[in-house]
Amino acid sequence: MNETYLTDAQLAARYGVHRTTLWRWAKTDPAFPKPVSLSPGCTRWKLSAIEDWEMQRG
Repeated sequence: MNETYLTDAQLAARYGVHRTTLWRWAKTDPAFPKPVSLSPGCTRWKLSAIEDWEMQRG
């Protein structure tokens, strides 16, 4: 199965927050999924990790 990756802009739109909010969550909230560096200058979040985090939050 292929993994789907989301940009910070896509994830920000999903939650209705600013992109910098996601980076703050990634740094300060140990439960929030960490972004994955796919190549230099290309960082994304795994959709499966985001969905798991959403399910844990209820």
